[in-house]
Amino acid sequence: MAEQYSLAKALKAVRKARGLSQEAFSNVSSRTYLSTLERDLKSPTLSKLAELCEVMEVHPLTLLTLAYSGDNPHKVDQLLQQIQLELREFINDVKS
Repeated sequence: MAEQYSLAKALKAVRKARGLSQEAFSNVSSRTYLSTLERDLKSPTLSKLAELCEVMEVHPLTLLTLAYSGDNPHKVDQLLQQIQLELREFINDVKS
């Protein structure tokens, strides 16, 4: 996918929307590390992403969908349709 996306922006937006400070993540991450993620200086592992999402009480796919869609609600619908199609294809391939 060549389009611009930003996990950093999505992470910061969800954290702020949930009213959480960077310190609220102290059980799973340091404030400094979270800051580097939000400034797009580092990328989290999948397990770290899951831990951060658990603190924010959102599914990791929600965060990734926001990262790929930005502020465009139409893009969210497109992404969700694409995910459903790809999952169906994958499940059919596995069953075959």
